[in-house]
Amino acid sequence: MDAGSRYNKFRPPLVNQMSHKKRTRENLDRFIPNRSAMDFDYAHYMLSGGKVKKEHYGVNSPSKEAYSKQLAEIFNMNRTRILAFKNKPPHSAERVSESPSSIQQSKTVKKRRYIPQSSERTLDAPDILDDFYLNLLDWGSNNVIAIALGNSVYLWDASDGSVTELLTVDDDFGPVTAVSWSPDGRSLAVGLNNSHVQLWNTLQGSSRLMRTLQGHRLRVGSLDWNGHILTTGGMDGMIINNDVRIRSHIVGTYRGHNQEICGLKWSASGQQLASGGNDNLVHIWSISMGSANSTHQWVHRMTDHTSAVKALSWCPFQSNMVASGGGIGDQCIKFWNTNTGACLNSVNTGSQVCSLLWNRHDRELLSSHGFIDNQLAVWKYPSMTKISELLGHTSRVLHMAQSPDGYTVATAAADETLRLWNVFGNPTTETKPVLKRKLEPFFDLAQIR
Repeated sequence: MDAGSRYNKFRPPLVNQMSHKKRTRENLDRFIPNRSAMDFDYAHYMLSGGKVKKEHYGVNSPSKEAYSKQLAEIFNMNRTRILAFKNKPPHSAERVSESPSSIQQSKTVKKRRYIPQSSERTLDAPDILDDFYLNLLDWGSNNVIAIALGNSVYLWDASDGSVTELLTVDDDFGPVTAVSWSPDGRSLAVGLNNSHVQLWNTLQGSSRLMRTLQGHRLRVGSLDWNGHILTTGGMDGMIINNDVRIRSHIVGTYRGHNQEICGLKWSASGQQLASGGNDNLVHIWSISMGSANSTHQWVHRMTDHTSAVKALSWCPFQSNMVASGGGIGDQCIKFWNTNTGACLNSVNTGSQVCSLLWNRHDRELLSSHGFIDNQLAVWKYPSMTKISELLGHTSRVLHMAQSPDGYTVATAAADETLRLWNVFGNPTTETKPVLKRKLEPFFDLAQIR
């Protein structure tokens, strides 16, 4: 039994009756005369007596014929039609004015979402390093933005707008080269120019340095968490998995890059790690393959980019896909199937790709760029049609971070400003976060320090 017969068999009776009535109205095969426009007396005369009289009276005199003709004109008896129809008959139901595809397309057209063209908030960020290879901005699950400015790290609480200086290191250790929040928002990892990584507890009133991790030979510019595992990438080309719960914290090492690690991103499942480097390579690693003794451990090595790869972002609705963006000599966003290593698509953006973020609520991708426009671009996936361009920064937009609810994006640029953009829509009234409500009383331009 096919799907159509099952549907007809179990349809409610009323639906069948209504559909039957609709069919009979659409497929009319006869017309009902308009009785108000008919002369029944004349019709009876013509059908019964008029013609009979002509047959029985024989030949009339010319005077009588003239009299009869004049009388017929007076009483409008020269009509030949008996039935009268006031309205035109309806068009046949078989004629279809629109094709089913056009009707379906008109029903599925979705209203384009409005994207504000200016930033919602602008904060001053003096002394931020203009260095493409570093990662100096992160937005934690605690709704606090961490940003590295020179030798210092500052915390900006999006709930109330308060600013806290977390740390300042000496020139022998600094500048700060990377920051990354732990998944629970309780700890902040800080990479330093001297190859060390510090772990800070950021609970209110008790911010303190918990421990220092060592293992790299040169500065650490990339950090990402996978549960209790902190993965670090350095200028030495090494990627190290650190278990922050134990004394001997190094539990795995990935070798494959021969230049500085620019970007690190774990998949949502925590099973795969994507890395990008100044050697123009993208690697996909498995969590089970990290070992101090292994060589060529990567699952896939992608060599299509022609410049440094810093921008990496895993797709939230397709777990086996990651997007990567190339530097000034490449300018492309590429999409990879991490199961096969195949490049699914490549789009030339026309400028340096500094960072990528997926919209968690829709199939959209946000990219930040450098020379010449220093813009943000919103792309519709998978068509990669550019939906909007957001301008405001006057220098390359090196860093992006997403709010916990996924609607707001923070950007930091070499123009020493931190901007908040309402890029990915508005939360519903029921789930509206504290962020937007608390930001409204503050000035449009504030200063972090």
